[in-house]
Amino acid sequence: MSRELFLGRLRSGLAGLPPETISDFVADYAAHFDEGVAAGRSESDVAAGLGDPARLARELKAEAGLKRWEAERNPSAAAGAIFAVLGLGVVDVLILLPILLPILGTLLGFAIASVVGFGAGAFVFVIGAFAGVARDVAAAMLAGLGVMAGFVSLGALTALVTIGLVNALVWYGRLHLKLLKPALEGGEVRS
Repeated sequence: MSRELFLGRLRSGLAGLPPETISDFVADYAAHFDEGVAAGRSESDVAAGLGDPARLARELKAEAGLKRWEAERNPSAAAGAIFAVLGLGVVDVLILLPILLPILGTLLGFAIASVVGFGAGAFVFVIGAFAGVARDVAAAMLAGLGVMAGFVSLGALTALVTIGLVNALVWYGRLHLKLLKPALEGGEVRS
C-alpha cells in the first residue's frame, strides 16, 4: 500500500474527530513513512509495518475519546468515552450493551427523580410561606428544605456513581486495547 493510500484511509477512518486532531495523527504517521523511506524501506513495507489503517483509526479514536473524558469530565466527553469503548469491537457491544443499558436507565431515572424531587421540595417550601399559621409556616418551610436537601444528595450520589461508571469503562477500554493490540498485530498476548 502506498503512503498516500494509507494516509487517506487513516484520515477517512478518523472522521468525526476535530480537524486539528486528525491532522496531528496523520502528520505522525506521515513522519513514520518519512523515517522508513529514509532508512531504505519501501512505502509498502512501512505501511505493512503500521498495519491496517482502519483498525489503527478505530484505536486512535478510542484513545482520543478516553483522553477527552480524562481532561474534560463533562456529559459530552463521557458519552464520547462510552462510544469509544463500545467502538473497539462488535463483541464488546454484545457483552457491554445488555449490562450498560439497565444501569444507564437507572442512573437516568435517579437523575430525573432528583430534579423532580427538588422541585417538589421547593414547591412545599414556597407554599409554606402562604400557609397562614406561623407554626405551620415554619414546619412547611423546613419540610421543603429537607426534601430539597434529600434530593440534592440523591443527585450528587447519582453523579458520583455515573463518574465511577465512566471511569470503569475507560479502564476497560484501555485494558481491552492493551490486550487486543498484540493479537491484532500477530503477536501473542502475555499476562
